[in-house]
Amino acid sequence: MTEPHDAPTAAQLLEAVREFLEHDVRDATDGRVRYHARVAANVLAMVERELADGDGQRSAHRERLAALGVADDAELAAAIRSGAIDVESTRLADALWQATLAKVTVANPDYLEPADRP
Repeated sequence: MTEPHDAPTAAQLLEAVREFLEHDVRDATDGRVRYHARVAANVLAMVERELADGDGQRSAHRERLAALGVADDAELAAAIRSGAIDVESTRLADALWQATLAKVTVANPDYLEPADRP
C-alpha cells in the first residue's frame, strides 16, 4: 500500500472492477456489450500485471540495456542499425528474448510456454 492512501489499494480496485466485468456484466449481457466487457476486463488484467511486475521488469530491462552498453530502447535500435552491436550476439538475442517475455507476461501470460512463465 502506498501512503497516504488507505485500503483498498489501486491493485485491489482494479481487481474488483475486473471481476465485476468478468462475472456480473459479461454473464448478464450478450453481443457487443459482452464482447466489450471481456475486452475491458482483459485490459484491467494487463494493468494489474504491469502494476505487480512493472518495477522489477523495468529494473531488469535497464540492467540488460546497460550490459549491452546502451541507455534505452531507442539507443539499442540505433546501435543495431549502425552495426555497433552485433546482431548475431547471444547477449543481444537473450536481452531481446527477456524483453519479449516481460511484455508477454503483462499482455497475456497464457501465451507463454510453462517453462517461460514467471
